[in-house]
Amino acid sequence: MKKIVKQTLALASLALVASAASAALTGISNTKHNLTSTGNGPNKQTSTEQICVFCHTPHAANTGVEAPLWNKGLPAASGYTTYSTANSSTIDGEVLGVGSVSAACLSCHDGTQAMDNLVNAPGSGNYTSGGSNQAYVWTAGGELIGVTGNSIANLGPNLRNDHPIGIQYCGGGITGTGTTVNGTCRDTDFTSSTGGLKTKTINTAQVFWIDTSTVDGVRSKTDIILYTRDFSGGAVKGPSVECASCHDPHVEPKGTDGISFMRVTTSGSKICLACHTK
Repeated sequence: MKKIVKQTLALASLALVASAASAALTGISNTKHNLTSTGNGPNKQTSTEQICVFCHTPHAANTGVEAPLWNKGLPAASGYTTYSTANSSTIDGEVLGVGSVSAACLSCHDGTQAMDNLVNAPGSGNYTSGGSNQAYVWTAGGELIGVTGNSIANLGPNLRNDHPIGIQYCGGGITGTGTTVNGTCRDTDFTSSTGGLKTKTINTAQVFWIDTSTVDGVRSKTDIILYTRDFSGGAVKGPSVECASCHDPHVEPKGTDGISFMRVTTSGSKICLACHTK
């Protein structure tokens, strides 16, 4: 009887943990990235009930961006002004041009092209190689609202007043082999391998992240994801900070801070202190 009771309590505990985990995050349909009439953001349209189509397509995707099955064209990287040593004299790492997954984020958030500017539009037959599909427009009554003016979501192409992207994590000096972090951070004011910086080889690719979740050694959606890019002219493959390092576009936390799409809560500046040791 005692054994049965223990097993029952164990199962109940697991159920509570699973319930808490699922309650902590809401799915894409409940976020501002749901641009259909059922979304909870200001930008809505009535032309389609497809939620994922404004970013992804199962066919004929744009392969020029490091984001899966991307359904939008990309502005030229040369059109951006990035955060650099002109903004901070303490930058030790190399800053690359806009690329990686950040290019995908900015294809909506830099305000240079319409949100209905797709590669493969909803329905059948509306396909334009590389993007700029003008065969599909939002129907009357589905106009954009709140994406102009001083909206934070409308970053613009001048990124000097935003957190740097395409920048070497911790000033550089870090590479990886298997599950081993090689080298040391040039800037010691960052979380290092002794504090949570992790690496792993997945499908022959070396990936990096700051482990903030309860499952150590496993790259999770609630960790700070660092994206591997080529620095020093391709001579060094190392961790890079990108838009999606801090933001997960598919889920919205149900925290008390109310900040959208953060991988780690802003409460107590935990999102900042995950990387910056201050």
